[in-house]
Amino acid sequence: MKHPDDENELFNRLEAEMAADSGGEVVDLDKARSARAESADPTDRPDADPSTDSEAGRSGAESGDPTVRVMVDRPTPTATGPGYLGRLAGAQRRAVVPVWLRSLAELRTASAWVARHYAHAAGYHALRTPVYAARLTLQAPSGFARFVGGTMRWVADREGEPVRLAAVRREDAAEYLKLSRQRDGRVRLRTLVMVLAMFTGLGIALAIYVLAPGWLQAVSVSAVVLALGYAGRKADDPVIHRAVELPKATKLTSDIVLRALGSLGIPAINQAQAKGRDGFTFTAPITRDGPGWRAEGDLPYGVTVTDIIERRERLASGLRRPLGCVWPEAVPDQHTGHLVLWVGDQDMSKAKKPAWPLLKSGSVDLFKPVAFGTDQRGRWIEITLMYIAAVIGAIPRMGKTFLLRLLLLIAALDPRAELHTYDLKGTGDLDPVGERVAHRHRAGDEEDDIEYAVRDLRAVREELRRRAKMIRFLPRDVCPESKVTSELANKRSLGLHPIVIGVDECQVWFEHEKYGKELEEICTDLVKRGPATGIVLIVATQRPDAKALPTGISANASARFCLKVMGQLENDMVLGTSAYKRGVRATMFSWGDKGIHYFVGEGADARIVSSVYVDAPAAESIAARARKLREAAGTLSGHALGEEPEPDESAAYDLLRDILAVVPADEPKVWSETVVSRLADLRAEVYDGWTPDALAAALKPYGVSTIQVGRRVDGKVVNRRGVDRSHIAASVAERDGKRDVS
Repeated sequence: MKHPDDENELFNRLEAEMAADSGGEVVDLDKARSARAESADPTDRPDADPSTDSEAGRSGAESGDPTVRVMVDRPTPTATGPGYLGRLAGAQRRAVVPVWLRSLAELRTASAWVARHYAHAAGYHALRTPVYAARLTLQAPSGFARFVGGTMRWVADREGEPVRLAAVRREDAAEYLKLSRQRDGRVRLRTLVMVLAMFTGLGIALAIYVLAPGWLQAVSVSAVVLALGYAGRKADDPVIHRAVELPKATKLTSDIVLRALGSLGIPAINQAQAKGRDGFTFTAPITRDGPGWRAEGDLPYGVTVTDIIERRERLASGLRRPLGCVWPEAVPDQHTGHLVLWVGDQDMSKAKKPAWPLLKSGSVDLFKPVAFGTDQRGRWIEITLMYIAAVIGAIPRMGKTFLLRLLLLIAALDPRAELHTYDLKGTGDLDPVGERVAHRHRAGDEEDDIEYAVRDLRAVREELRRRAKMIRFLPRDVCPESKVTSELANKRSLGLHPIVIGVDECQVWFEHEKYGKELEEICTDLVKRGPATGIVLIVATQRPDAKALPTGISANASARFCLKVMGQLENDMVLGTSAYKRGVRATMFSWGDKGIHYFVGEGADARIVSSVYVDAPAAESIAARARKLREAAGTLSGHALGEEPEPDESAAYDLLRDILAVVPADEPKVWSETVVSRLADLRAEVYDGWTPDALAAALKPYGVSTIQVGRRVDGKVVNRRGVDRSHIAASVAERDGKRDVS
């Protein structure tokens, strides 16, 4: 008999031999984990020897011993992050009342849709009720046969026959006898029930035949016939058809989302899913959000929402949905890996939009928000046209001009607004607004069209200066915020009504050889100072680059509309620097997404908006209504009345010749303030109010720049901006083709 220790000795010897062969050691994993956690800081252990060499508490880098382990994870403290109250303070609270229920307009729209839906269904079925009754009557014999056959099978206990036959096949006599006795009992009971029901039914039928009035007999017979007809219906040929065919959209589930994300070819997601993980952490349940589904969660570490947006087409393929239904979005106040995926039931460009409230009636107050489009969920998006400057950018044929015309139509419905419209494409798209209500309007890019615009903008800039002075001197109780308000705009004596300038294909202005610099300078001034004085500039271009859309304009525009563009440069020129990196990419729109754009403005982050589509006949109708509002208010003016602008008095004079006249040859360099003072004395009606900056801007089109001019004042040299007379003379000589100009 073996001693118990012999077996242990054999096991220990075998373990030692295995360790010697492998050159390693057997490690108890549980003990190793405990030791690693405890050895993070030996000084914290109660059993640590205080006399231990101090080198043991130093890392390998500090002690110079490369064999010493470096602990990079400190022991987990008992308090992790903020306390419970701190986490509550930073918690994100979900809305108690849904967004659509908080908006009275959206509630009315939803209620109207529901009412129209059920009214349509009721009318559809009411009209077809005789057809339904006839079909059920024809199916009544078949239903009667089915009823009789079903009753007989029930009485005979036919549902238990397969079980009895199985017992016969197994030759199980005991079970068969048991089932037979059970069947006999059921048949007797069911026969009794059938007989009683038959006599009861016949009695009721006889009573109705003898005692009931005629209308009740007719109703009873009809009910029996229709019930038999319903019982005789065919599965593949329903009697009652659908009044409304609902769109067939697959419910969004977590499995579908994970499958779609896994199909994008992003390594981090694929690696996570290959190891049995999801590759996406849902932070909220998938819920119904408007006419679609909303999924929200965190992507794996290192994966951003931008990576998903770049693969939107592949994401739509993975979801098996049309491209216009799939809209991945970033959340501005979350980290860059937090994804919100909204999947609509219908393509955004094809989904039926609610009727625009201003299409057939109504007026506008430009100082209040006005609906101009809907988001993916069909909710109205509003814009306040006052206090903004706007930029619209897109490639051709994506709805840029229609969007500009829509904004101008909105402005036209405020009878106080003075419109200046310029269609530099020359196709007449802005004519419905320009010809009927605009104070100034031109279509085309000929030289006289450009000169017309230059004279108009010069007048607008002078109006801006007048308004700025008036606002500065108005009493604080009348103008408390130092800007034009709706109340001030109502006072005609002040002349502070809104002025809205709309320019299509603005690159024609800024690239003009002669007037481009001046137009750029004036428009930049209007963008910067115009909103506070009630002047709004809206420019649209199909080539949004630094030359066609000057940085001074694009950088200061507070409202931006970007339809489909082809590259990052164009995207950021319209939507702002780094918009592309933040995931706001108008490059993801498809060719079919006409009128769909990113909208940045109204104090909100970038939103995807489908603008209201107003065709030419509808635009004519709205413009006619706007003209009637102006006629009633007495504010129709300028081009709409057939009036041409007054001749530009400065056109009869030559700025360069006038400078040569006021600056004698013995003064080669003169301060700008001296020049404008002398020009005002020469022609007060033209140059009165000019500043050194205005002089510099006026000289730019001639290729003349101001310089630093030093003068000795009280023994000190003072440097100010000025002009070199020789530069003026050279410019005149080159322009007039003369060798010398004195």
